[in-house]
Amino acid sequence: MTVQNEDRATVAEDPAAGGPEALEVWIDQDLCTGDGICAQYAPEVFELDIDGLAYVKSLDDELLQEPGATAPVPLPLLVDVRESAKDCPGDCIHVRRVSDKVEVYGPDAE
Repeated sequence: MTVQNEDRATVAEDPAAGGPEALEVWIDQDLCTGDGICAQYAPEVFELDIDGLAYVKSLDDELLQEPGATAPVPLPLLVDVRESAKDCPGDCIHVRRVSDKVEVYGPDAE
């Protein structure tokens, strides 16, 4: 089950912890192929910059260009963000829990 908290980040019920878990997404630009699939799936979360690489965007729509920059995953976009990670040809999109940084979607997901 998923719910949305007040800062609009996605949270998923974590039965082991007995509480919600916020999710965040980041892109490894070193692996980005610039195909733009992520921006097609979730333009509210991803954007291609003038360098041809994809970056995440803040909840305020600001492009976050720092290496390793993370953005919260809004609940209504969880499926689109998950599909972006799954279909990314560069395997560069990582979605992880905020609390323990464990990847739940992406190339390093267990």
